[in-house]
Amino acid sequence: MLESVKQASKATLKNVASYLPAVFFFAGFIWDALTIGRNVAASDLIIFAGYLLGAGLILFVTSRPSFILADDAQDKIKAPSRLYAIITSRWPYFLLQFLFGSLLSALFILYFKSSSHWLAWLMSLLLASLLVANEFLEDQYRRFTVSWAQFGLCAMLLFNFALPFLLGSVLSIWFYLSTLLGAMLAYWLYRKTPNHLGSIWPVSVIAGLLMLAYAVDMIPPVPLVKRDIAMAYAIDKVNGKYQLSQQQSPWWVFWRKTSNDLEVQSGERIYCFSTIFAPAGLKTKLFHDWQLHTKQGWILQSRASFTVSGGRYNGFRGYTYKSNPIVGDWRVIIKTENEKTIAVHKFTVSNSSAKEGLTAPHRVMQSY
Repeated sequence: MLESVKQASKATLKNVASYLPAVFFFAGFIWDALTIGRNVAASDLIIFAGYLLGAGLILFVTSRPSFILADDAQDKIKAPSRLYAIITSRWPYFLLQFLFGSLLSALFILYFKSSSHWLAWLMSLLLASLLVANEFLEDQYRRFTVSWAQFGLCAMLLFNFALPFLLGSVLSIWFYLSTLLGAMLAYWLYRKTPNHLGSIWPVSVIAGLLMLAYAVDMIPPVPLVKRDIAMAYAIDKVNGKYQLSQQQSPWWVFWRKTSNDLEVQSGERIYCFSTIFAPAGLKTKLFHDWQLHTKQGWILQSRASFTVSGGRYNGFRGYTYKSNPIVGDWRVIIKTENEKTIAVHKFTVSNSSAKEGLTAPHRVMQSY
């Protein structure tokens, strides 16, 4: 009887344990989504650095000979002592899984916020895939090669955010340098571990792939984050806020007030208004590339620029305009001075049916 109760208890504990990764996954992701907020803060980067430091310490400890011997010997211990041995030998890997999951979750949120075109979204999708895969890698972390690859990736992505944030610059050199620093940290820690368990070479491959992805504009120019993009017929600044006259959405599009289908009168201007978050101390030049879709593809019609000064919580606001635009499909690409894409905004232009000089009834005022 007692033996059957013990077996039932073990089975129940095993079933409960099987659901813990999923519980930790959703709880951690929701927590990060709520606490990271709308912008990138220095406190966020400090917390993530703490996660990375904790993962590095666990990798160092679990590679020591005394820990490896204890891990191998736990199968020879009889119950109930064996249950204690299993818990004490596995908790570092559970904790390592939690730390990597927290880092990947936070990095996914940060990179997703900075993604506004399909190549950047692909990068975010890859991070999301790694985040999900992490929930099934607890046993693989014992092989150490996976652990070093995860540590190197998290270090490089975190440094990609932190270095431009601290230096106040989004020049390409800082991305490449931060990637090398993250890889060097992984190599240094690997060399400091007593047994050099697993292989460190995947970190070099990951570093090379990240640099290639950045070169083809697949990685957004972090820590810049797109907040708003809007098309307008007129812009006025009133009491510190911008008042935009915008195209009203049709009545059946009840979930939004404004439309990207602009009805323009002859000789009229249209404006592209953008709000970009940049951390305090960061100053850079942004470009609005106005492109028209033709039979030959997207053709640049004009380029205008303005300087962004970081530090404003709701983001830096700027706008450019196009006079008497041609009817057709348009897009405005917001780029940094080193030609990295922050956002792509598409809209259409058609002839207005309103009489010249009259205010069109299909326009509404919005504040930004």
